[in-house]
Amino acid sequence: MKQMNNQEMLLRKLPGVDRILERIQEEQEYTGTPKSVLVDAIRFVIEKKRSDILQTRTFDDVTDDINIDQLLSDIRQKIAMIMKPNLRRTVNATGVVVHTNLGRSLLAKKAIEQVIEIASNYSNLEFDIEKGQRGLRYSSVEDILCEISGAESGMVVNNNAAAVLLCLETMAKGKEVIVSRGELVEIGGSFRIPDVMAKSGCILKEVGTTNRTHPRDYEEAINENTGLLLKVHTSNYTITGFTADVSLPEMEKIGKKHSLPVMEDLGSGTFIDFSRYGLTREPTVQDSVRAGMDIVTFSGDKLLGGPQAGIIVGKKEIIGKIRKNPLTRALRIDKLTLAALESTLRLYRDPKNAARCIPTLRMITEPYEQVHQKADRLVRNIEELHDSRLVLNIKKISSKTGGGALPLLDIPSAGVGIRIQDMTADGIEKAMRANDPAIIGRIEEDLYILDLRTIQDDEFSIIVNALKNILA
Repeated sequence: MKQMNNQEMLLRKLPGVDRILERIQEEQEYTGTPKSVLVDAIRFVIEKKRSDILQTRTFDDVTDDINIDQLLSDIRQKIAMIMKPNLRRTVNATGVVVHTNLGRSLLAKKAIEQVIEIASNYSNLEFDIEKGQRGLRYSSVEDILCEISGAESGMVVNNNAAAVLLCLETMAKGKEVIVSRGELVEIGGSFRIPDVMAKSGCILKEVGTTNRTHPRDYEEAINENTGLLLKVHTSNYTITGFTADVSLPEMEKIGKKHSLPVMEDLGSGTFIDFSRYGLTREPTVQDSVRAGMDIVTFSGDKLLGGPQAGIIVGKKEIIGKIRKNPLTRALRIDKLTLAALESTLRLYRDPKNAARCIPTLRMITEPYEQVHQKADRLVRNIEELHDSRLVLNIKKISSKTGGGALPLLDIPSAGVGIRIQDMTADGIEKAMRANDPAIIGRIEEDLYILDLRTIQDDEFSIIVNALKNILA
């Protein structure tokens, strides 16, 4: 009974929302904060305090008074949490260049400038300035797409899965689509090629085996209900050993023989040959177009280094049919994506310049020596904290391309290993992740590591300040 009376006493002492609201509104810091935010924060903290009182089990555990100052402090923290954007900047120190969870590709400076320009003003999104009449939103990127890829025509939708769905629905709805069993891939987020095909209304016709598919497998599977031959680039996994697949020229030959369109889903499409930089060669969009593919689809935000988009290039007649599909409107991209994509594509007119100016390409192709120099600089910056609890060392590690591309490629990189006295690697990782902005590193052999390949030069100060706060 005594405990119950004490709980009731504390509950009665809880201040009302209006009383706390008056106190908070007197503080200059919250002059421009919406009243709804202040009220929500106050209610949340008071309800939590009420719940804590009711859940107290023993009399000794019950606090004998309400600390108003502590309540106000909790309310201020809650207000800050509510006002902070959910989508915010992070520092990618993982070494995974196209990190799906961390926003994939960074945009080039010119692309960012163009997005700001178009976002801040009206534009000719669907207006032909020369003719003075309605135009196509794809016209801003079609010419440059054709110029770079060599294709007859091109268009863009919101992502590559949408591009594949749209092409299949247009060209083969109700008909069979022949694809090698070894190419029925699953991409990130559990999206599978067979599922996309089923949604498009076409009928999956598997041929060959997991590790070996031959031209005769396609030939024998073709019948009067065949609508399309599909080639899927298995960019996110590799089969080695006793293998065989059908080349693009062979696919084109079979398609032409039977008057069937041939489509290739490149997934992480690229316009540059990575082997020129000492890396594994990845098939380019130009390779597919030269091989005679009728339709080629690929992503804009992976190896291409642009915004999220699904790009379709190919024969003019086929692209024309795809544009007329009602699904095209549902899957179209907005003006900001078009602005970023056009600016990114224009950089590819000079491949060497593209490798320098497009962050994704720059990070993938940056020589190990330059990454090691960045690690040296970061260590020197951190050492200026002059704290004996810090132990730093530079390690030779491997970075990854990410985004489901070049899965077997280990890119030589340099990482800064960090140890802090009386802290575990897990503890350091959590503390760095709790920083604002969050710093996302990795742990190897019980050592917290920052991979310099994906750390930008202007992020050094963020890392140093985070460590300074942890040590404090």
